[in-house]
Amino acid sequence: MKLSAREEYGLRCLLRIAQCERSASLTIPEIADAEGIATHNVAKYLSILRKGGFIASERGQHGGYSLTSRASEIVIGEVLACLGGDC
Repeated sequence: MKLSAREEYGLRCLLRIAQCERSASLTIPEIADAEGIATHNVAKYLSILRKGGFIASERGQHGGYSLTSRASEIVIGEVLACLGGDC
């Protein structure tokens, strides 16, 4: 299966968030540093994933991004479809 850059990097961002503890969240700069992706691109991928309902964002000092459901319940095909523009 061949993935576009947006699908690959978006999936990497989602996996990074999934590796975080359930009660914790990650910020855009934390994800960007961990994955070696520019912060503006991470912001773009996370916006798509948030609109698709896979992640939620929280503002404030302890804010960031976290999964909306358990990682085991997320279907990768749905994530890739969303990142591909079908959500």
